[in-house]
Amino acid sequence: MTVTLKVTVTFLSSKIEYMKEFIYSRNAVYEAIVAKRREIFSIEIAEGVQEKGKLAEILSLAKERKIKVNRVPRTKLDKIHQNNQGVVAEVSEYKYSDVIEILENAKDELPFILILDSLQDPQNFGTLIRTAEAVGVHGIIIPLARSVEVTPAVVNASSGASEHILIAQSNLSQAIDALKDNDVWVVGLDQSGMEIEPNSRHVRGAVGLVVGSEGEGLHELTRKKCDIVLKLPMKGKIESLNAAVAGSVALYLAYLTRQ
Repeated sequence: MTVTLKVTVTFLSSKIEYMKEFIYSRNAVYEAIVAKRREIFSIEIAEGVQEKGKLAEILSLAKERKIKVNRVPRTKLDKIHQNNQGVVAEVSEYKYSDVIEILENAKDELPFILILDSLQDPQNFGTLIRTAEAVGVHGIIIPLARSVEVTPAVVNASSGASEHILIAQSNLSQAIDALKDNDVWVVGLDQSGMEIEPNSRHVRGAVGLVVGSEGEGLHELTRKKCDIVLKLPMKGKIESLNAAVAGSVALYLAYLTRQ
């Protein structure tokens, strides 16, 4: 269960509305504090939990940054999410980036961008975010609609990696056009493509890797926008890999080729 609150703050004659979220699990909360991209309103710790390891680091950072810490019954945290690991943080909502900011984030490097075409599963999204952050992807682009978003469940699934990487919501067709205008080679990943070769030139330079949805793969318009469509070689008897696994393998292939 995801809990999101709408909070209204009034300053004299002006009124500001903003959203709060509860993120949970030790890695997710820790990375949110370290990344400094969200406001951390408070942290709630389950009564009786041992304050060691990652939790001790969270408490140390909270003290350093003057973040309010409350000890509460475990049942209160369980109402937010069962797998909370004894810690929940009340934070500002996730702020999305945009395609231009992602391109600018590459700075003096060749852009390395992940594009997700209507991915649906939070666990798959979290896995791909975590892999993308690990291999130095400059940003992730997801559709404006009909796609999983950055929810507390995704933050948890990514072990907090979502807090360290730029993620943009955009019309994918327009986003791909913008990447091409900036000399990014757009590579679709789909079983209908040609097999990707070791050290492939297609993922060596500025590259945008497009991963399709779990059930449908790449949409036809997205496929047509790609400069090339590739697939991972399969030696065994199964015909395909899970979207998160295939995308992660392709990201590492591109990462190693770009070194």
